[in-house]
Amino acid sequence: MEIAPGVSATKDFCLLVGDGPTMVVGDLHLGYEKALESDGLHIPRFNTASVREGLNRAISDHSPESIVLLGDIKHDFRRPEREVREEVLGVLELLVDTADVAVVRGNHDNFLQNILSDLGLFATDHIDVHGYRLEHGHEDSGARPVIIGHEHPSVRIRGSVHGDVKIPCFLHFEKEGIVVVPPFSPFPLGSDLSPSDPGQFMSPACRAADAESARVYGVTEIGVLDLGALGGIKDLEL
Repeated sequence: MEIAPGVSATKDFCLLVGDGPTMVVGDLHLGYEKALESDGLHIPRFNTASVREGLNRAISDHSPESIVLLGDIKHDFRRPEREVREEVLGVLELLVDTADVAVVRGNHDNFLQNILSDLGLFATDHIDVHGYRLEHGHEDSGARPVIIGHEHPSVRIRGSVHGDVKIPCFLHFEKEGIVVVPPFSPFPLGSDLSPSDPGQFMSPACRAADAESARVYGVTEIGVLDLGALGGIKDLEL
């Protein structure tokens, strides 16, 4: 579904930009489970497998000419242990064997360059693609239009039978020229957005924007759904 000029949202949790196309993927958070284990919390390990499966599916579906990773490739702020390093390398090798790859640095990506160097890649603060500035979103370069990650946006819709449904989503602040992508990782899902609380946003660009008018595009098993403006989400029911 086209959500901005030349920008299409997909049910694969990625954006397609331009005619190439360029596939934009946000927030992989590789090594998530390992980071939790270091803090004493043990959960089943399936983030990296889920990310690899999702990337393979997206690449097969869309045949991108280039791929941009929009930051937070790794989860832990600390220097990665060997296991996490191998997880990151394995995913990146999958991508560089398929398309040209550009890496945007996120706020979680301390020590990432040490891993990227093995593949001849270099992390940058932003990249310009088809007239759009692509940056992670924890800082705002001020360039517009801009595509960012970082937010992990989701909305909660009332269910008529089984209670509320939490839906990850793309956001488009049309007046401000801001597009936000959901995380590619299934962890973490993020906070439910509310039109009445602009302070909920983590990114400076979104905090300064009109939250109520932001267009919400939910990612569901049946595809991308236009859920309307964020200001009207409270009136929706599934």
